[in-house]
Amino acid sequence: MDTTMKKLPPKPVTTKSRAIKWGGWIISIAIIIWSCTGINFGGIKPTAVQITGAIFNGLFHPDWSYVYNGSGEDLVSQLWQTLCIAFLGTFISAIISVPFAFWAANTRHKKFWVSESGKIVLTFIRSFPEIVLALMFIKAVGPGAPAGALALGLHSVGMLAMLFSEAIESLDDGPAEAITAAGGSKFNVAVFATMPDLMPAIVSNTLYRFDVSVRSASVLGLVGAGGIGYPLIIALNYRQWSRVGIILLGIIVMVVVIDWISGAIRKKLV
Repeated sequence: MDTTMKKLPPKPVTTKSRAIKWGGWIISIAIIIWSCTGINFGGIKPTAVQITGAIFNGLFHPDWSYVYNGSGEDLVSQLWQTLCIAFLGTFISAIISVPFAFWAANTRHKKFWVSESGKIVLTFIRSFPEIVLALMFIKAVGPGAPAGALALGLHSVGMLAMLFSEAIESLDDGPAEAITAAGGSKFNVAVFATMPDLMPAIVSNTLYRFDVSVRSASVLGLVGAGGIGYPLIIALNYRQWSRVGIILLGIIVMVVVIDWISGAIRKKLV
């Protein structure tokens, strides 16, 4: 008996589907053209080639004397401060995100409006970019690393708490039901059933967020929130392209190493 499945004939392309497809392409192209018309392009400056050559010359001839000179303002010190800002901001957000995650998680024994209100709050927190939060905290605590750590910590809560809440929603209800049947409270369920199963997701998502925070911390220095961004913007303003080159090289090396380490840890958790 032949058990091979017969191939179904291809679905015929109707005139309606073809019209919808081409209509979508035409609308998309029209929107792109319309958006480009709002860009005020003043043309290429006469000195563009000279400036571009100076930039690449500095990038390929970095200032190695800036790597470390013991002043506390060198590349190694600024990269270390950037890592500290990212780590502290991620650590703060990981702790604060746990109660927010329980609030926003849509579980069986929770009313719908409770979890939805939590999701709305997390969406509201995520709507503020890190730079805007950094400028606000600079006004509150002054320029420097504390403003950057607080900005990263608050912004990361919106993303981490949402990821944690989705992990809670995907957990098995068996352990929680067993503790409830034994007379355990909601606190007992959260501590002895939910948290042990949730820890791999917490660690994995926190490591991923730390990767993102390292990149964000490199940018926050541009507005005075500490880290490597401040000497980078100074070097750019004074056209010290060799200094810019060594700073960019340091950022690349730092990001690659952090990605490799966190990726290795995440693979062991999966």
